[in-house]
Amino acid sequence: MTTTPIKSNEQKWLDDLRTTLTNDFEAQTVRLTQLTADTGDPGEAHTQSALIAATRQSIDQISGALRRLAEGRYGICEKCSAPIPRERLEVLPHARFCVPCQQKQH
Repeated sequence: MTTTPIKSNEQKWLDDLRTTLTNDFEAQTVRLTQLTADTGDPGEAHTQSALIAATRQSIDQISGALRRLAEGRYGICEKCSAPIPRERLEVLPHARFCVPCQQKQH
């Protein structure tokens, strides 16, 4: 059957993606731990707060992508239920919306 290699390639891509996202999640968690350690320098407080917020957002996006992978919903637009093109997911692995729906969000 010709669909078997396609499914195998797709499954390999999803497995590789899951590994990459898991590694990114772990790296961001370590970064957050380092950022939340008190540096004692009040001059860095604003910059540190911004970095902490960005790191937390990254962790949320990665964990959302991992959750969608586990639930079998990865790559499906949350707004219109259309498939999100693989090219978009390769650039933005945590994408929740297809491009048209994302454009409507802003």
